[in-house]
Amino acid sequence: AVVLLRSTRRRWWVVTVPLLLLCTYLSLWTIGQAVAAAYPPRPQLDGRTPADVGLAYRDVAFPSSDGVRLEGWYVPSRNGAAVALLHGAGSTRTGVLDEAAVLAGHGYGVLLYDARGHGDSAGRGMDLGWYGEQDAAGAVDHLADLPDVSPGRIGLVGLSMGGEEAIGAAGMDDRVAAVVAEGATNRTADDKGYLSAYGARGEVQQWIDHLTYGVTDLLTDAPEPASLRHAVDTATGRSDPTAFLLVAAGGVETETLAADFIGGDSTDVEVWTVPDSGHVQGLRTAPEEWERRVVGFLDRALLPDAAAGSAAQWPRQAPPRTARRLRTTASNAPTEPSISSNSSAPTSSRHSPPSRASTTGARVAATAAAWASSTSLRCSIRTGTGRVATIRSHSRLRRTVAWVMSHSPQCRVPRTLPQTYAASPSRPPSAS
Repeated sequence: AVVLLRSTRRRWWVVTVPLLLLCTYLSLWTIGQAVAAAYPPRPQLDGRTPADVGLAYRDVAFPSSDGVRLEGWYVPSRNGAAVALLHGAGSTRTGVLDEAAVLAGHGYGVLLYDARGHGDSAGRGMDLGWYGEQDAAGAVDHLADLPDVSPGRIGLVGLSMGGEEAIGAAGMDDRVAAVVAEGATNRTADDKGYLSAYGARGEVQQWIDHLTYGVTDLLTDAPEPASLRHAVDTATGRSDPTAFLLVAAGGVETETLAADFIGGDSTDVEVWTVPDSGHVQGLRTAPEEWERRVVGFLDRALLPDAAAGSAAQWPRQAPPRTARRLRTTASNAPTEPSISSNSSAPTSSRHSPPSRASTTGARVAATAAAWASSTSLRCSIRTGTGRVATIRSHSRLRRTVAWVMSHSPQCRVPRTLPQTYAASPSRPPSAS
């Protein structure tokens, strides 16, 4: 810099000096961010345990998919479903005890574990969560081997870095049936696509982020993961898609932008913005609403037979975005064409609540799911939000679903099943 200044005429110093300062700042920022992400300090447990929030638990240890020993706690399941709770960067499993108390209170088994390099777990940490898929795969393996957890009823709930890890893990592991990710924004440069909303300023920031992530990749052995949007596209593009609930802080503008960008146009992704909330403060800011939305979402995704009962727990307001799908216990049931509605109702915004009629129809269908028995049926109900709610059911549910759809102002189908349908149960009726 000194040589450059000496070789530059004084009249150009007014331009050269600011440029040098800017380059120095960007270099220090880029390298500093990369070093902080690749070599984070190890956070320690704060001494609390699940017993401090009234939960019975046991200590567990399991390997990640690449063999790193992870330490955690497990609260047994009482409903056959379980979730792994993933904490944020610079935190440990003690940081998600409050969330664990809410979920365990509704019967869910809860696995709280320290990410590698955090708390009591082995390995070196990585604050961008690039080891998240391997750690989460070990957690899913552990839950899948437990006798109190039924197949197909495993979910992931993550905060901040943990939310990003949960999304990435769902893209890699089709055993993950549901994901709740709060405060998830980015962990690769491709995740910053939402910055385009800020015009030229956003493009400059994206360029800086590309440099930062590039330097980070040189400093760590962790494999750079796919973008969060790619993970969501992969997980929702399967024949039995993963359901996502993305929770954003209303007090952090970029979180809502990021959540909408990550979710894309998928109908299996819900976005809830918590008004006036800070980063991962949803449960503290709106405890009742957080419980209603998160537990209701998990019930619909992991416990379809209990979905109606879950809705009845909170009579104050209908759940957001009525149930999109009901899983059957017969995972090999044949997939059939869907019955699409011919609704003429206008499509509302992504975050608008469903209409009372569409909510009632989905609740009735969810209640009727308990009567299911044999041949599968797949049909779709278009809700008041313009979204399509998919219901997978069985032969004894055919007429019930037809009744629900025929009595909903959002759908128009024949009020009686066609004779051809009765003779061929594998083919659902066509929409009128």
